[in-house]
Amino acid sequence: MASKVYFTEGTTPEDAVKAFRALGKKLPGKIAVKVHTGEDGNHNYLTPDFWRPMVETAGGAVVECNTAYPGERNSTEKHRKLIREHGWDTFDFDLMDADGPDDVLEIPDGKIIKKDYVGKDLKNYDSMLVLAHFKGHPMGGFGGALKQLSIGCASSYGKAYIHGAGNPEGDYFATEQDLFLESMADAASAVVRRFGGNAAYVSVMKNLSADCDCVSEAEDPCMKDIGTLASLDPVAIDQACLDLVYSSKDPGRDHLVERIERQHGAHTVEAAEALGIGSRKYELIRI
Repeated sequence: MASKVYFTEGTTPEDAVKAFRALGKKLPGKIAVKVHTGEDGNHNYLTPDFWRPMVETAGGAVVECNTAYPGERNSTEKHRKLIREHGWDTFDFDLMDADGPDDVLEIPDGKIIKKDYVGKDLKNYDSMLVLAHFKGHPMGGFGGALKQLSIGCASSYGKAYIHGAGNPEGDYFATEQDLFLESMADAASAVVRRFGGNAAYVSVMKNLSADCDCVSEAEDPCMKDIGTLASLDPVAIDQACLDLVYSSKDPGRDHLVERIERQHGAHTVEAAEALGIGSRKYELIRI
């Protein structure tokens, strides 16, 4: 059965709220609102002011985890400093892996990894709203809802574990590419199943750089903004974003597609579908 993906060509904060409301989904209990805080120096990430109407509409705490790579977010002390500098501390903010130990989600049907090490505070939430900034990514090819679920919810150690396809030691960034992508899909499946049907996804196709918000000196956007999407299916929303890029007539489209294809980006979506957490078949509903 095709999943529903709601779409508007607008990319304003109000469009994000509009897309979310189109879902007609009431998220129960305590809500984790997953964002990307943006690496120091990055100028493409979606700011607290952009997401504020969406967070206020949904309610809940804004959540994030530390990174594994060198930068200003790979320790609790540095990350909290950047959170303040970027203005995220104006929300109820939870750096979920600030204090150990990590929570471990089992993945019995994982293709590559059988455990997902997430920020321990994840267990405090009843539902999750994933706010994704769709764009390219130097490692994954693109970043969207599935990356937010996997790398985004993983602790610093968990990120290394995913990148290393279960081997967090050594140069885990040298992992065979498809094994890394399949590990991301495995980790995403663990978080999806942790929340059951109590999750929703909003993806904004704005500031479309070939680089991720985790890159401090990211490339400028290479193509015009496309729109805002919402779905209850993380696989469908990522597939819809990819299809919108591929169908674009924008002259910068080829540069973003080159990044996606060089890193086999679509394989993450294929692997996630194979795990049964969503469908690549979708109905795009314009709102």
